[in-house]
Amino acid sequence: MSGSAEQLEKNLGTAATVTGKRMMFTAACAAAIREEMERDERVFIMGEDIEEAMLGRTSGLLDQFGGERVRNTPISEAAFLGAGTGAAATGMVPIVDLFMSNFVYVAADQLLNNANKLRYMMGGQVTLPLTVLASTGAPGAIGAQHSDAPYAQIVNAGGVKVVVPTNPADLKGLLKSAIRDPNPVVVLLPMALGSVSGEVPEGDHLIPLGKGRVAREGTDVTVVAIGAMVRRAEAAAKELETAGVSAEVIDPRTLHPLDDELILASVRKTGRLVCVDEARRSCSMASEIVARVTAAGFGSLRAAPRIVANPDLHVPYAQSLEVEVIPQVGHIVAAVGDVARGSEAS
Repeated sequence: MSGSAEQLEKNLGTAATVTGKRMMFTAACAAAIREEMERDERVFIMGEDIEEAMLGRTSGLLDQFGGERVRNTPISEAAFLGAGTGAAATGMVPIVDLFMSNFVYVAADQLLNNANKLRYMMGGQVTLPLTVLASTGAPGAIGAQHSDAPYAQIVNAGGVKVVVPTNPADLKGLLKSAIRDPNPVVVLLPMALGSVSGEVPEGDHLIPLGKGRVAREGTDVTVVAIGAMVRRAEAAAKELETAGVSAEVIDPRTLHPLDDELILASVRKTGRLVCVDEARRSCSMASEIVARVTAAGFGSLRAAPRIVANPDLHVPYAQSLEVEVIPQVGHIVAAVGDVARGSEAS
């Protein structure tokens, strides 16, 4: 089965909605930032091309708040993330837009050796209310240097909360919570979801960090999917339903801290686990989730867990090759089918 957007929409059908205003994923991001800037004058945003709102997530902010609080920066991620860290330590509430998550590598010292450690090293004398935004994953033909999903590397550094929203309502609620958090939070926005729309609650909609959600209920297999893979897991679950397999889809929403209890509760119910991760398999979040479930819920497992993730390869530029690397609906269907039949193939 192909992983095309058209087939995905067909499999998903009409998604459940909540009361509110319908908006696109990127518009929900702009709405969250706007509300927090209106609420707290210390909040400001800076980063690459945010005045032009090239990705849509800062649309209208410059006109409303002006150049003092909406600041384009030079293309030096280490410099402006360092400036954001300093601003957070001295009483401001900065949002730093890195544009793409691969650029975390360029700013790694500032994020993973300074911002994440300063509060600890200063004995709690300062807070670091720093929010870092970045697009993540492979939306199609943007090349190896722009298609990574480096959330596992960020989690491993410690001291940073990591959030990956998967729908507009969650994006608004999680981002607002991230901006109010006194610690550094990295919010990674799956590029493949940029044009996804959905109902977004109006008003002060907050979702606590560290709480996942059951995206689809099921009884036979637990599928924990990350980022853009949640929609593909839901599509796979709908296809599997016709074959008599009931898959429960879990969206962690926050990868650090991870909602272990939600995942374990699902595995206790189903007895089987498949993790789907748009990142290289080695040292991935999928690997970590399988390790935690195996350690804490081994007695509940009726079959060996399976991981559906990128092979340990760079993401190709050619779309015909990219779909061979990034997990597709068919890969998830096959893995769930194996686990549901009790297969222990790895």
